[in-house]
Amino acid sequence: MKILITGGAGFIGSNLCQHFLKLMK
Repeated sequence: MKILITGGAGFIGSNLCQHFLKLMK
């Protein structure tokens, strides 16, 4: 359960990071 949550959070976090970088550029 804990691994699933951290994995999902990491996936969403990376997506947000990429989206943010695109907006910043």
